[in-house]
Amino acid sequence: MGRTSDARNKILTAAQSLIELRGYSALGVAEICKKAEVPKGSFYYFFDSKEALALAVIDEHWALQQQGWARALGGNEEPLKRLRQLFEETQAAQSAGQATCGSVAGCMFGNLSLELSNQTEAIRERLQQIFDAQVGMVEEVIAAALEREDITVADTRQAARSVVAQLEGQVLFAKLYNNTDQLDTLWANCLALLRASAPAETAATV
Repeated sequence: MGRTSDARNKILTAAQSLIELRGYSALGVAEICKKAEVPKGSFYYFFDSKEALALAVIDEHWALQQQGWARALGGNEEPLKRLRQLFEETQAAQSAGQATCGSVAGCMFGNLSLELSNQTEAIRERLQQIFDAQVGMVEEVIAAALEREDITVADTRQAARSVVAQLEGQVLFAKLYNNTDQLDTLWANCLALLRASAPAETAATV
């Protein structure tokens, strides 16, 4: 059991690395198995298809990312401080990735959305679920900030979608320009989107 479990983990790790580097469509099962250093038969023991593997990679990646988002957004700090922490951790993660591999990886979910949303229905639906979950997590923080009158928004759900979209868009720019400085404006843009009651003071103290 230990050996089979190890083989599955190797395949998932190899697939995630290759998907982040080259995308999904250009990859073949043989290349994934070669990088994972497992026989091709092991792939089909665990996964019915490359699509099934991609869904597993997405789920593994989201499980880890969700923990980070929950930690940043679910603390005891003021709502805007929690939201800013999410942005700072996102930028730190992109910078760390660039230092390791030489390029900004961007967001796996965003990358796959651009590549596959019109091609693979199962993956499109799963990515949609993940972005909806992200919006829900951000909405809880926005609602708390609205209750404190720290921000002014008419619809917390739409405001949360705008914040997540802004985060995703800036990460895309960071990938495009291979420069995490593109993420420096995340917080100022967020304050503007949410019409923070005192943006200058908030930016200085958060």
